[in-house]
Amino acid sequence: AEFNLSETTFVLPPADPANTARVRIFHRTAEMPFAGHPNVGTGWALADRAIDGLLRFEEIAGLVQIRLTRNGEGLSDATVAAPQPLSLGPEMPAALAAACASLNEGDIVTSGHAPIMASVGTNFVIVEVTPEALGRAMPDVSAFRAALPAFPHLGPGRLPLYLYAHAGAGQLRARMFAPLSGTFEDPATGSAATPLAGLLLSLSGHDSDAWSIMQGVEMGRPSLLQVTARRAADGIRTTVGGACVPMLRGEITL
Repeated sequence: AEFNLSETTFVLPPADPANTARVRIFHRTAEMPFAGHPNVGTGWALADRAIDGLLRFEEIAGLVQIRLTRNGEGLSDATVAAPQPLSLGPEMPAALAAACASLNEGDIVTSGHAPIMASVGTNFVIVEVTPEALGRAMPDVSAFRAALPAFPHLGPGRLPLYLYAHAGAGQLRARMFAPLSGTFEDPATGSAATPLAGLLLSLSGHDSDAWSIMQGVEMGRPSLLQVTARRAADGIRTTVGGACVPMLRGEITL
């Protein structure tokens, strides 16, 4: 909250010495069981601890594996395997989702699926909207507060809304609003992109699939996420990855 960051990670010794570290992830107001991009960044920061290009982080949602890829210039990207298979929860009324995003009910696309709670470690409401509506969406804090008692399934005080629109073959655009948790809008949300990938695969007849997701454009902080989904013995498993750019270094007194 002090630095207006979406999340911050704290690295601790692992409970099992076979793993790389125990990683705790916090957004502005609470701890998270799993998140995508904090793991990408932490993977970059701890790259020198990787064994055969693999890091293993103990987190609340389970064991998270990060695969590091290198090229001739060094570390190129990190890919995070979500700790849990896809799980789906209750559907949210389209009118309720639209109000939260300052949209009309007709802007919500329901031909593929209704707005629905989905998770691979952290719960989100995933909502498909028209490409035009995605650009003019804006979180309405009052509507979020009013929607919370009507849709309390994500936990006390939580109502993160992940909007997406198709942008061509294998291409998606997305935005994430969670104002009740202190995040008015997030430029990159791997823990929402992964259940989206799982949800889309669940609606198809494919065994696996992959998408590129562009997020953060409307914020002036464009982020490119590469996501995959595959059918496994225990359900649909997903990954999210991408490159990382070091921004600052310093000391903080807690």
